[in-house]
Amino acid sequence: MSPENTIRWERKNWYIFASGLFAICTGYIALRVPPAEGFLSLTLAPILLITGYCILIPWAILHRPSPATPQPDKV
Repeated sequence: MSPENTIRWERKNWYIFASGLFAICTGYIALRVPPAEGFLSLTLAPILLITGYCILIPWAILHRPSPATPQPDKV
């Protein structure tokens, strides 16, 4: 496997991944809050779950660090 194809995880990737897991856990907790037909169960929980599963976790996996830009030499 060439070095260009390896997944490099940096601190930002871990923060995005952790926020995705937090959104997923919070979504499942919101599903359990009574009443079953309330705002948390019907609206907020699905938004949190979709955000975690479909946006944050894939973003954490696919995010690549920006290439290092050379700093101009100070004379």
